[in-house]
Amino acid sequence: MKMMKITKIFASLLFATTLVGANTIVTVNGTEITQQDVYKGLMNATKGGFNQVPPEKQAKLGQQFLQELIAKELIFGDAKKTGVLKSKKFKEEYKKVQDDIKKQLAIKVWQENLHESIKVSNKDLKSYYDKNKEEFYEKESVHARHVLLKTKAEANAVIKELKSLKGDKLKTKFIEVAKAKSIGPSGPRGGDLSYFARGRMFPAFNDAAFSMKVGEVSKEPVQTQAGFHVIYIEDKKSKKILGFTEVKSFIEKRLKAEKFKSVMQTKMQELEKKATIK
Repeated sequence: MKMMKITKIFASLLFATTLVGANTIVTVNGTEITQQDVYKGLMNATKGGFNQVPPEKQAKLGQQFLQELIAKELIFGDAKKTGVLKSKKFKEEYKKVQDDIKKQLAIKVWQENLHESIKVSNKDLKSYYDKNKEEFYEKESVHARHVLLKTKAEANAVIKELKSLKGDKLKTKFIEVAKAKSIGPSGPRGGDLSYFARGRMFPAFNDAAFSMKVGEVSKEPVQTQAGFHVIYIEDKKSKKILGFTEVKSFIEKRLKAEKFKSVMQTKMQELEKKATIK
């Protein structure tokens, strides 16, 4: 019970501060468990999506994973003491794991070397771009901020508060109001929603944002399923075709991947011919 309490204390401290440092959270029989150990494990467990998990769930997951790491150290320590590492069964299983890892790693490096050997000429890249320009349209987008409120009256009060301001003063005040009053997750960022294309937001929000001018605040509250929004348009980007230099690396990755499949297939056919397969 004492260990569980210590675990929760360290986990709470961990998720109240930072997850990416190498600071030691707890030491188990001389072995340190760091913030980085926990963070890496959580990122793997959530397939890289841990930062998108709500804060309250992050803390719970962190506590659980830290407890698992502590349990592993306790069991591993006891395994060493009781001679498991010297047993015949352990050595046999360990050899199998080593052989499997050796094979997997060799295959991975072999494939990486083959992939790196593939070259795509600048001529081929430019040819693909010229023939497929329709793939590289950048849709019209807006950079908006918003203040999300529960009631229409609250939204109207914010609009009234901002009505007499223009330019930088309006933007500064809008950010200040968003941080203080917005109930949306973007509130702490001054209501910043960054750039988004048509169709990415609620229909009513989308229609209002794309009909507004840069530097303008919505004259009426915009109602969606989330509540009432006061919108500020920070910037707009028109629809355009991206230039060759902007998409060159993307095209190279695509053509290289396609070429790799072909080279891989040919290589496998060559290996099969040379091999003895019964």
